[in-house]
Amino acid sequence: MTTSPASPPARMPARAFADTRDQAAAVTAMLEARSIALVGASARPGSLGARMVAQVAKSPSRPRTYLVNPRYAEIDGHPCLPRLADVPEPVDLVLLGVPDKALEEQLGQAASRGDRSAVIFGYALDLPPARGLRNRLPAIAASAGMAICGPACMGFVNVAYGLRAVGYLEPDPVPAGSVALITHSGSVFFAMLRARRGFGFSLVVSSGQELVTTTAAYARYALGLAETRVLALVLEAIRDAAELRSVLALAQARDVPVVLLSAGASDAGKALVTAHSGALAAADGAWEALAAAYGIHRVRDLAELTDTLELFSAGRKCHSKTGIATVHDSGLERAHVADLAAELNVPFAPISQTTADRLAAVLEPGLAPANPLDAWGTGRGTEPLFAECLAAMAADPAVSAVALAVDLAPELDGGQSYPHAVLTAASGTSKPVAVLAGLPSAIDPVGAALLRAAGVPVLEGTRSGLLALRHLLDHAVPGDPPPQAARPAGPAGPTTTDPPAARRQRWAPVLAAGRPGGAILLDLLRDYGIPAVRARAACTRAGAVAAAAEIGYPVVVKTDEPQIAHKSDVGGVRLGLGDPEAVSAAYDDLATRLGPRALVCQTAAPGTELALGVVRDPALGPLLVVSAGGVLIEIFSERAVVLPPVTRSSALAVLARLRLAAVLAGARGQLPADVGAIADAIVALSRLACDLGDVLDALDINPLICGPSGAVAADVLAVPRPRNTEAAAPGSV
Repeated sequence: MTTSPASPPARMPARAFADTRDQAAAVTAMLEARSIALVGASARPGSLGARMVAQVAKSPSRPRTYLVNPRYAEIDGHPCLPRLADVPEPVDLVLLGVPDKALEEQLGQAASRGDRSAVIFGYALDLPPARGLRNRLPAIAASAGMAICGPACMGFVNVAYGLRAVGYLEPDPVPAGSVALITHSGSVFFAMLRARRGFGFSLVVSSGQELVTTTAAYARYALGLAETRVLALVLEAIRDAAELRSVLALAQARDVPVVLLSAGASDAGKALVTAHSGALAAADGAWEALAAAYGIHRVRDLAELTDTLELFSAGRKCHSKTGIATVHDSGLERAHVADLAAELNVPFAPISQTTADRLAAVLEPGLAPANPLDAWGTGRGTEPLFAECLAAMAADPAVSAVALAVDLAPELDGGQSYPHAVLTAASGTSKPVAVLAGLPSAIDPVGAALLRAAGVPVLEGTRSGLLALRHLLDHAVPGDPPPQAARPAGPAGPTTTDPPAARRQRWAPVLAAGRPGGAILLDLLRDYGIPAVRARAACTRAGAVAAAAEIGYPVVVKTDEPQIAHKSDVGGVRLGLGDPEAVSAAYDDLATRLGPRALVCQTAAPGTELALGVVRDPALGPLLVVSAGGVLIEIFSERAVVLPPVTRSSALAVLARLRLAAVLAGARGQLPADVGAIADAIVALSRLACDLGDVLDALDINPLICGPSGAVAADVLAVPRPRNTEAAAPGSV
């Protein structure tokens, strides 16, 4: 442990110092701290203060370290100062190992001294007598331009730089490698440092509740490290969405895979019970939209996370998305893998006749040269047999990646025929080669270590390993589309002559004034280039009959009472009305039961019913939702959630991913829908969301009736934002 130099740097006034640095500089000062004050340092074994001292002392970068605690004059032979104010220089980093009741005072002292950053290990709870603490701590940090890790965190280890700023006993050394991990969870931080997998870290941050410094800031720093080739995020909330989106776009531009494990649902639309789009997006629509926009690899659990990180960190990339090839030593396990791969949408590459002939030359009689391949016969010559089978698969132009799918259990005679076969095959190809093990608890640690030392991933689970291989295929080098968010929206589909500013000026005041009627909202859609049925409002029987005559029979009459969101649920829609008498009877019934306000609409041509929606996420802003429409919207759970702006090609890709694509193509004898027209409607709604997303909580087009001649909106609902809600700039997210 080092102490301060004899002549410490001159102290800069705190306010001037804060005014000359930005957040990025503060984060760099934190993660590459050359001077650290440990407030709450302790000599008591097992205490947070003692662990802080021990962990910082193990830092290869050997920062100047100051121990601070009035209870000690020295700790382990090193001087201990009574107060932070006694530290003779502004430090890059302050570790605050103090109770919540002391946090505000200690952080305030650090800010006033010009200290550049801090780690808060405690929870900083808003409990008496410290009510408002979570508001005051960020204000203190902002006043001095400080970066803050935490609260409720375990700190960080900058492996690339050689700095350990943690308050818990962690492996020494932390394995070095290409993965930068930022996690909101301290438990995940703890587990990942002990995972004993085939990857190491450039940076590991337990960022906790991120009162000040967010995931995006750490990720931007990590992307600046030459060592970082994979970015792993374990997050429970989206904070600083604009900066996060910027960093994700940077990662995609640099072809750095981003692997995301998210926990917790977005709040988008949970309170919007009147809007279907809100309910559909609420589960995890924000994460889905973010992942789709920036090519993020979403994983569902820690097993999939670690297998995916191990595969990506090996550094070999697929150069096509055709499919994988697997070689097995069991017919049953071969069938099991094939079944599971089909369920998970992991394709097997079709092998050529040349490859089949090469395999047949070494296989025992009765074994079919196919992909996936069962190569086990009598067990003779296991190592050369499996090495040749793997090599033959890897040489096939259609194969993107190769895996030996065996249990990799220890051989009781000490043999390592399978690892040696894989190493031989891997040395003869540049394609990804891995072991796909089915039972983690049976994996031979010696064999796995041999493979990993040579850079061959060992995937520890059939399901998680196949999913990892699918992520690798999805990240194939050629043919990857540019990031959705980086593509210009551009004119696509139907356009209008007015510029966006003019449309916004027309419609923002209308929406801000309260929930408009159906006829006005259909006009709004038409103004943005979305075809909609003709409609007229009516509040008397005579008005309804006159509206029907103007529109032309047959017509639809539906309630237009503002408090009724789902008209079908209350019997508020009457279809196929062919004469004035039918319109009069329908209007009288609706007025008696539901109220006098009605909407008389043109009857749309039949077609498949979709729903398009806009819902505002608290973090990301407006999201687009595409799903089944009509009365099936709440029964048919499939939906896609995307971030605007959306191009026509992106809209077509979204539609193609849905199971509804088969229906739109004309399943079971139905006429095919004009998918291009649907894509145009999605693009137009994207423009509306960018223009008016700050004055809308939600908007639903349901149904959008899609037929061979186009797509037309038959009904629309809008939920304006409350007037007291602070609106963002037009198009902001």
